[in-house]
Amino acid sequence: MSNQKMWNEVFANKAFIAYVTAGDPNIEKTAEYIKALSAGGADIIEIGIPFSDPVAEGPVIEAASARALASHTTTDKIFAMCKELVGQITAKLVIMTYMNPIYVYGKEKFMANCEAVGIKGIIVPDVPFEEKHELVEVCKAHNVSLISLIAPTSEERIAKIAKEAEGFIYLVSSLGVTGVRKEINTDIASIVDRIRKYTDVPVAIGFGIATPEQAKELGKSVNGVIVGSAIVDKIAKHSQEANCPELLEAYAAEMKAAL
Repeated sequence: MSNQKMWNEVFANKAFIAYVTAGDPNIEKTAEYIKALSAGGADIIEIGIPFSDPVAEGPVIEAASARALASHTTTDKIFAMCKELVGQITAKLVIMTYMNPIYVYGKEKFMANCEAVGIKGIIVPDVPFEEKHELVEVCKAHNVSLISLIAPTSEERIAKIAKEAEGFIYLVSSLGVTGVRKEINTDIASIVDRIRKYTDVPVAIGFGIATPEQAKELGKSVNGVIVGSAIVDKIAKHSQEANCPELLEAYAAEMKAAL
């Protein structure tokens, strides 16, 4: 099956996409949380590679990155965890990282490892459309979809980004960094209409979504909803409790049902 066909099937019935920071509080617990989110109904799980300068992240995910680095999380440990998860989960795995960790690790080695452990896509927020040539060929060579981001300010760039998009489009709901928002006032429907003039690739919305009500409302205009900070915050508050995986599974089920 082609990568795009696989993605289209994942999004056929409104996808719920969950984000976790790998290694927060440690790599073993991250594996448990991924299994719980998948069991709850998450269709895709974004695994964040902890990084000391996560420019797109708000305080919740920034703090998670710091905790993960303190627990000696490495890219190799994350790949090893993903390899073990294959066959244990139904959710597709996507890596969320920045250019620096890929560059330091080695682009070819990084994507080869993604392919080897079953990672289907990669999101790199600090690589703008104009510089994606840095990664496009190596991603294609290893069957990893390079996910494009479109922001409310993308305006005249929407056409260019959408025409070349693959996997799915990550539509950023609001300006600024990640974090839970009480209200999202961007006119999502009109942005999606513009994207649709150029591509049929699924569109998922992220940044600020936390509640089933938000998921239901925003889900009307898009093919999927992405939740990061709300999940990372739950982990921060409950990771020392034995029932943390159950709480995450229940949350995923609630969000999926809302869609």
